Amino acid sequence: MAHIYTAGIRWALEGADFASNDYSRGHTWSFDGGVEVPASSSPSVVPVPKSREDAVDPEEAFVASLSSCHMLWFLDLARRAGFVVTAYEDNADGEMKKNGEGRIAITSVTLRPKATFEGDAPDAAKLHALHHDAHEACFIANSVKTDIWLEPRT
Repeated sequence: MAHIYTAGIRWALEGADFASNDYSRGHTWSFDGGVEVPASSSPSVVPVPKSREDAVDPEEAFVASLSSCHMLWFLDLARRAGFVVTAYEDNADGEMKKNGEGRIAITSVTLRPKATFEGDAPDAAKLHALHHDAHEACFIANSVKTDIWLEPRT
C-alpha cells in the first residue's frame, strides 16, 4: 500500500547577491494537477524583503497539513456515523521553540475545529470521540513527533 507523494520546488537567484546573503527566499511549490503556490521562508525567520509575507512558509504549511488531514478524516468519520456536516473551520496554530534536544522545532500544534451539522448533531461525547478517532487516523499526525492538541469548538 505504498504511495508516493511529490512536490516540486522552484527557486532562482534572479540577479541578487547570493554571497552577501541579499537574496529572496521566495519560491514556488507545485503539485500534481498543476496547482502552484507561492512559498517563502517565514518573515519571522528571515525578515522582509528577503522573505515574502504574501506566500506560504513551511511552518504554516506544516500546521495547515495537520489541520487539513484532521478535517478530512473527521468529515469521513462523521458521515460514516450518520451525521451531515455542512461546514467546518479551524483556526490552528503551531508553536516554534527549542525542543528537548535544544533544536528549534514546531513543538506543538493546536487545532480548534468547529463543525456545523444539519439535523441531528453529535452530543459532546460523540463529537469528542469523532475528533479523537480523526486524530488517530490522520496520516500527517501519525508522521510527526510534535504534540498536537485538539480544542474543538461548538
